[in-house]
This record gives sequence, C-alpha cells and structure tokens, in this order.
Amino acid sequence: RLAEVMRETAEDVTRTGVVGPIFGHAGDGNFHVILPVMDNDPPEYVDTLKSINDRLIRRTIAAGGTCTGEHGVGVGKRGYLELEHGPEAVEVMR
Repeated sequence: RLAEVMRETAEDVTRTGVVGPIFGHAGDGNFHVILPVMDNDPPEYVDTLKSINDRLIRRTIAAGGTCTGEHGVGVGKRGYLELEHGPEAVEVMR
C-alpha cells in the first residue's frame, strides 16, 4: 500500500498549497515528506504543516506501516506509538 499512501500524501500536500517535496527509497518501503518550517512562517502555515504530518502518520499506520521508518522515534513521533503498537506494548517499552 506504499504507492497508495504516497499518492494520498502528495494530494494532501498539493491541496493545502504548502512546500512539501516527497522522495524515498521505495525498495525498502520508505518515503519522506520534507515540510520545512521557517522562523517567519505564520502560525497558521505551521499548523497546516503539523496537520499534514499528523494525517501522514495516521494514514501510514492505518495502511500497516510505521511512523518511525528507518530514523527511529523522536519527540515528534513518540505521541503516535500507542496508536501503532497499543498501550500495553508502550508500557513494556518504558
């Protein structure tokens, strides 16, 4: 379902009018959306970027993928671990 998730994400980026190039290495099932934030971006634009990222992660998990890819879990992704793995698994990880 990688192609489906990529297509839906590209449509999301286009529909919202943000800068969001997509690239990846589909051979191992990964792709990236770069959503750059500049210091002078209006708060509404930053909120739009956050919403795109949220939809991307939820779409990916719903398709059986992971929010972490090959980069691991950071501050921006830890809030999605329960959605992906369930509360019991997250508790074991703690």
